[in-house]
Amino acid sequence: MALAGRGWRPALLSLCRAGRQPGAARTLRRGLAPSRQLPALGPLPWARGYSSERQPSRKVVVVGIPNPFTWARTRMYFFLIRAYFDQDFSFDEFSAGAKQAFSRVSKMLSKCNFDELKDLVSKEALEEVKEKCLALPVNRREALAADLDEIMYSTPGDVGIYYDNQGRKFVSIIMRYWYLTDADLPDETPEGTKVFQVVFGDENSKDSKRLLTANYEFRREFTQGVEPDWTITRIQHSKLLD
Repeated sequence: MALAGRGWRPALLSLCRAGRQPGAARTLRRGLAPSRQLPALGPLPWARGYSSERQPSRKVVVVGIPNPFTWARTRMYFFLIRAYFDQDFSFDEFSAGAKQAFSRVSKMLSKCNFDELKDLVSKEALEEVKEKCLALPVNRREALAADLDEIMYSTPGDVGIYYDNQGRKFVSIIMRYWYLTDADLPDETPEGTKVFQVVFGDENSKDSKRLLTANYEFRREFTQGVEPDWTITRIQHSKLLD
């Protein structure tokens, strides 16, 4: 897959341009070690109206307050990435590709299609999430799938820059997603989710949607001469895949 607006290649996901190599292949593959535990999911950090072309009258609004410290810190790291690793790095371009990656991977997980994830998710993360997916009941597994038009909001949760003992350089970006699902879930689970009931015509006709959250960590090695590949190294769906 390629970035939105640049065409998607089958099976592979490209999330940002290669530094100083505009024509280079940009894919997302496995091979990096899993990172530290992801931070807990917080409240939705913005307000957004939601509508569907299939049901034009439906609208959901979720309101939250952004964390100014997190916003400032992530922007500082993006500046450092452009200054020292890749002058062509664009968060907007990365975010667009990551969003499509999240949607595709979540759908594959919901179908337990793990073979298709080998080039998208690191080996360690895939082994961990495979075990959890197989243990889920069908209704919760279906709730993992996030359609692109059901993703209400996304934001970077954390950004890290790392060096190992061999001098290799890595960048990791945790993306947080909020998406709607009509999966049949018990009211008491998963904790931290919310059900929206939207009226169509009268009080006797209601459509219920549940707002779910997910964290996906993307990591790339920026060592000179290494393919500019982003890999998903951690997957967390709130109270579904913890």
